[in-house]
Amino acid sequence: MWRSSGSTLSSSQTDELLTISKGVPGHPTEEAHFSRLYPGSRSFCHDPKFMAIAFSSFFFAEFCCHLRRFFFVGNNRAAFARHHLLLGNQQATQYGAKGISDKPAISPRRAYITIAVLCYVNLLNYMERYTIAGVLSEIQKFFDISDSTAGLLQTVFICSFLLLAPLFGYLGDRYNRKYIMLCGLSVWLLTAAGSSLVTRSQFWLLVLLRALVGVGEASYSTVAPTIIGDLFSGGQRSVMICIFYIFIPVGSGLGYITGAGSANLTGDWRWALRITPIMGLVGLILMVFLCPNPPRGAAESHGDGVTGHSSYMEDVKYLLKNKSYVWSSLGVTALAFLTGALAFWLPTFLARAHITQGLRPPCTGDTCNSTDSYIFGAVTVATGILGGALGTTLSRHLRDKFSHADPLICAVGMLGSVPCLFITIFVASSSIPATYVFIFFGELLLSLNWAVLADILLYVVVPTRRATAEALQITVGHLLGDAGSPYLLGVISDAIRSSNPKTHEWNFWSLMYSLLLCPFVGILGGVFFLITTMYITEDRKAVQRLVEEDLRPQQRPTPDSSMELSDKRTV
Repeated sequence: MWRSSGSTLSSSQTDELLTISKGVPGHPTEEAHFSRLYPGSRSFCHDPKFMAIAFSSFFFAEFCCHLRRFFFVGNNRAAFARHHLLLGNQQATQYGAKGISDKPAISPRRAYITIAVLCYVNLLNYMERYTIAGVLSEIQKFFDISDSTAGLLQTVFICSFLLLAPLFGYLGDRYNRKYIMLCGLSVWLLTAAGSSLVTRSQFWLLVLLRALVGVGEASYSTVAPTIIGDLFSGGQRSVMICIFYIFIPVGSGLGYITGAGSANLTGDWRWALRITPIMGLVGLILMVFLCPNPPRGAAESHGDGVTGHSSYMEDVKYLLKNKSYVWSSLGVTALAFLTGALAFWLPTFLARAHITQGLRPPCTGDTCNSTDSYIFGAVTVATGILGGALGTTLSRHLRDKFSHADPLICAVGMLGSVPCLFITIFVASSSIPATYVFIFFGELLLSLNWAVLADILLYVVVPTRRATAEALQITVGHLLGDAGSPYLLGVISDAIRSSNPKTHEWNFWSLMYSLLLCPFVGILGGVFFLITTMYITEDRKAVQRLVEEDLRPQQRPTPDSSMELSDKRTV
């Protein structure tokens, strides 16, 4: 109750006065507006004692509000923000103003700036990941290690990446995502720079630091796509996701190029590992000042955010019952196995093909011929851009006509790449140019999938569980996919070469036979995506229904339209 000069206001009238005091755009001043609503109460509005109490209480309430907004994160923060936005929308509508929830939580300009920063950091992530592959021959010569041991460098990185992804997924659905990414990227910068300082006797340290690099990338790769999903919706989201995921092959290709180029310019392969940490420091600063943490589900709810309170086990059970998510994740696993093995070993395979054909002498010095890394990197960049754009374009044009178009596009990309891979493997021994042609078409078909797959996850999983879904997909995809595929192919190659290990021809043939595993995995991935087409329509509709139910306004009592003045003093 408010008291002043013997006059009493009910709590609902007090709420209304505070709402007026906040100021609704396009409305009269507080005093004039209050007098218009309550004729005959001008003397009340001019009472200095009352107005001092009212406005001081209002500013205290606002101070508490901002404290709660600062400290509340995750689902609690989303619920708090949604409550105030809905209340503000109802009150503003009552006074004839435009609803607050019609305004986006993040302005379009800032959303586009955020996308630019996230894409830049994503580019650096994949540059750093495949820099090792660009100088793999130099690393093998420097440490005198076999194919299987060299493959271990990528395996330990992916293992730490996938083991920590569930943790960051859990945190990403509940706490401030910007802070999570900043902490992870800081670890990534330190460990990536440290890996360039190892000596010839410290291969174990290089392996350890490569494992720690995965800590930083797990935090970013798990959380960043969910922020994009909360900034955009519909066709615009598909375009932005496409742009974000195009930087996977672009970054991978530039990783080969910058790695090989740095090694050639300096004569030391370790300089290849120092480029991305320097560029990453710029990305970290940009993220601090330019990236927001939008409410979860803000894009679908016009800025309100979607709330949800569930335990981690409930989230996992929900995802396991989501058939579209399960089958598409298995398809992602096959794609990760395929692309991880090819990205790591194809430059080395092509270099050995040149030696086998007598086009190039064997590598004898500290630095080897890096032409294949340059060409393969350029092909990867080109096919990544073309494939990502083509996949998104097909998705946007076909999705309205065929609700199952997205997984069908992924299936066509996987199955279509299989004959290209077979031809690439067998033609390499006789024609390098023809090999590059089929590498181009194979990578183009595989690149159709990346942006489309990310979009599938965002629309078949509710907003409050997307980070967990990203994390589990990363974990399964890398655990059964590219975490083991480089090492597995290295083990197969070493086993085949053991019959005649001293010839350069057997170095090539052993690796060629081990690569034959990849096309069969591609066939399996295509089948998984075909199965996804059977469930995706219903699962997408289920998510839309859940979001609509969460956003349905709750019935609230209307504030009293009259004010009772009494000479009685309340106790």
